[in-house]
Amino acid sequence: MATSKILAGAQVVLPTGTVPHGRVIVDGTRIAGSIPAGAETGAETVDLTGHWVVPGFVDIHNHGGGGASFTSGTVDDVLKGVHTHRLHGTTTLVASTVTGEMDFLAQRAGLLSELAEQGDIAGIHFEGPFISPCRKGAHSEALLRDPDPAEVRKLIDAARGRAKMLTLATELPGGLDSVRLLAEHGVIAAIGHTDATYEQTVRAIDAGATVATHLYNAMPGIGHRAPGPIAALLEDERITVELINDGTHLHPAAFELAFHHAGAARTALITDAMDAAGFGDGRYMLGPLEVEVKDSVARLVEGGSIAGSTLTLDRAFKRSVTVDGLPVEDVVRAISANPAKLLGMYDEIGSLEPGKDADLVVLDERFDLKGVMRKGEWVVAPNQPQLG
Repeated sequence: MATSKILAGAQVVLPTGTVPHGRVIVDGTRIAGSIPAGAETGAETVDLTGHWVVPGFVDIHNHGGGGASFTSGTVDDVLKGVHTHRLHGTTTLVASTVTGEMDFLAQRAGLLSELAEQGDIAGIHFEGPFISPCRKGAHSEALLRDPDPAEVRKLIDAARGRAKMLTLATELPGGLDSVRLLAEHGVIAAIGHTDATYEQTVRAIDAGATVATHLYNAMPGIGHRAPGPIAALLEDERITVELINDGTHLHPAAFELAFHHAGAARTALITDAMDAAGFGDGRYMLGPLEVEVKDSVARLVEGGSIAGSTLTLDRAFKRSVTVDGLPVEDVVRAISANPAKLLGMYDEIGSLEPGKDADLVVLDERFDLKGVMRKGEWVVAPNQPQLG
């Protein structure tokens, strides 16, 4: 087979805008260019007329999929979960853990860091145990603890340079010092599962926090006299807000409000997926807690709290365009470019530019996924290519 491929005829979304009837040239594992239709070449050509070609999706908050858990599964389980999300367009994924014993989390960090070193995942996100018992969501309250910088450092060290993000309630004792420690080590400090006031949130941002973990969820709502963390996170240009656009975690009006205030430049669409994503309804474990998934909605068996999602990013993309009415270019920024920038990987992924990894997604006119390419190889082939 030819090492070069031409993806021809699609609407190609570039950082500078959408090119109708464009072409994307793939040479080996890299994008070699995007050129107007009509250029002659002997490379393998795939006719994508009537389709969209967008960058591969980048998920910075994901706990599993395909029946497999990133928190407790074997190496094969993790790879199964990663592959499940690749089938849905996520070509780059950060594996998220949930609250557990410190030694267990350090052990998981070791396993996941090996997969990061191999390029199977982009890094590790620790969600908990340094979160508020008032906003614990689907985390075991018995395992929660205040954010001790020494313990935060233990997780960073266990990840061997592959820790990308840590979610914590910054208002707890040790919270601000932990934020500063994370910033010093190049790890994203994310504010989440928090009961902080507006003023406390502002102090955490000033200390170096840069991400809002699944905005709205697991934090106080907006009050007209006590605006809380949501207002502080939305108004500050230093913060990127995670949004779970599955129709369950957020009312469409809340999603629109956040996207309007943060803008396309400060929004990252995530899944917060758990094992059932791409797998189906049933009973699952999220860390030590039992979860029931019914009609694709995951809730704790005890208490009924939402327990992650069964979302995949292709569904989030389609919903953002067809239900919320966002421009395709804005969704591409939120689902690919922005998370790639947060991870410090935008020179490699996140847009369809020459020299970057050939990670891309093919969508039809209804924004249903039809093809996925990762590093120049089809994970999901859109059709049989014709030699040009």
